[in-house]
Amino acid sequence: MAVTLRSIETAVPPTALVQQQLRDVFAAQPGLSRLGSRLASAAFNASGIERRHTVLPELAPGADTGPTAFFDPAAGRLLDPSTGVRNAVYAREADALFTRAAAASLAGCEGVGAEDVTHVVTASCTGFYSPGPDYRIVRALGLRPSVQRTHVGFMGCYAAFPALRQANAICRADPDAVVLVAAAELCTLHVRVRDDQDTVVGASLFADGAAAAVVTGRDLGPAPALQLDDFASVLTPVGEEAMAWSIGDNGFEMVLGSYVPHIIDEHVESALAPLLARDAALRGSAHREVEHWAVHPGGRSILDKVETTLGLSAEQVRPSREVLRDFGNMSSATVLFVLRDVLARAAAGERVCAMAFGPGLTVESGLFTRVGSPVAGTAHVPADATVPAAVAAPRRELLGAR
Repeated sequence: MAVTLRSIETAVPPTALVQQQLRDVFAAQPGLSRLGSRLASAAFNASGIERRHTVLPELAPGADTGPTAFFDPAAGRLLDPSTGVRNAVYAREADALFTRAAAASLAGCEGVGAEDVTHVVTASCTGFYSPGPDYRIVRALGLRPSVQRTHVGFMGCYAAFPALRQANAICRADPDAVVLVAAAELCTLHVRVRDDQDTVVGASLFADGAAAAVVTGRDLGPAPALQLDDFASVLTPVGEEAMAWSIGDNGFEMVLGSYVPHIIDEHVESALAPLLARDAALRGSAHREVEHWAVHPGGRSILDKVETTLGLSAEQVRPSREVLRDFGNMSSATVLFVLRDVLARAAAGERVCAMAFGPGLTVESGLFTRVGSPVAGTAHVPADATVPAAVAAPRRELLGAR
C-alpha cells in the first residue's frame, strides 16, 4: 500500500521584516557591546535571508503600534518580556497559523473533506497551551469530535519528520485513515538582545510560519503527491551541546553553536547512509542521483556544507535556499515549505530526499517518490487571508495576495 503526502500548504503572518532593516535595529540596541554590534551586522548580512515574517507587527520599521511589551518604537529598543508574556502571545497567535495552514491543505486535497479526517498530528516548539493546537484545529475546521490527536512538542527544527512518521505509521495500520499534519512556529517571540554569538545568530535567522499537509493511504486518483517511502533518524556522535533549546525566565533560549555546520559536514553522509542503504535503487549511488533535495535551511552555512559534502548541484539545493531567502528559518515548519516547492518542481517518478537537523545533534531524513499529475504552483497563504466557512471550498478562495 502506498501512503502519500498531499496538498502541502503554508501560512505566514502578514508582517514582513526586511532583513537589512531588522539588522540595523538589532545592531543599534543599547544592550550590545561594540563587538556585539559588529557580530550582529555580520550575522544578518551572511544569513542568506532577504525577508521573513513575524506575528509582532511592532517589529516592522515605521509601524504605528505604540509601545508594546516587545518593542519601544520611540527608543528603537527591543524589550525583554517574561516567558509568560511571550507564551500568552503564542497561545493567541499560533491558532491562526495552525488553522489557516490546515484549512488550506484540507481544502486543496481533492477527494477529502473535513468528515474524512481520522487523525490530527501537530508539531511546535515555540510555545505551550492546552487544549493545544491539535484540539483547536479539530474545533476550527469542524472535524469529527472522535478524531484522534497527537502533538509533537519541543523537538525543534526536525519535528516535521516525527510528525510525518507518525502519520505514515497510522496509515499503514489503517488504510482508510486520513491524517492532517500541521506544524507552526512563532520563533520571533523569543528574540532577545545579548552579546553572545548564539543569541545574535538566532536573532538573524528565525521567523514565524506554518505548514500543513494531508497524509493518507487512500487512492485519491492522479492528483500530485509525494509517496512516503522510508524514514531514518540518526544521532551524530558529537554535538549534544552545540544545538539545544531550553526555557528561561525571559523566553526560550536557543543554543546554536558556530560548530554546527562543521558537525554536519563531518557526519551528514553517515547520517544518510542507513536511509539510502535500505533502497535498492539508490544503494551505492552518488547523492546527486536523487533528483530532488529538501534540506531544512537552518542557515546559509548549513546549506553550503550539505551541498558541498554531498556533491549536490546548486539547482538541487535551490528550493531550500529560496525558502531561506523569502521566509527565514521557521523551525519545524520550514522543511514542509521546501517540500511544497519540490512537489511543484518534480516530475512523476522522480525521487526526493528530505532532511532536517535539530537538538542532539539529530539528523532526521526521509525518502519520497513524486507521483501523480503535474501541479500548478500556488502562493503561500498570509495569516490574514480569508478562510471560507466551508473547508471544502475551492483552493483559490483561500489564497490571498501576499
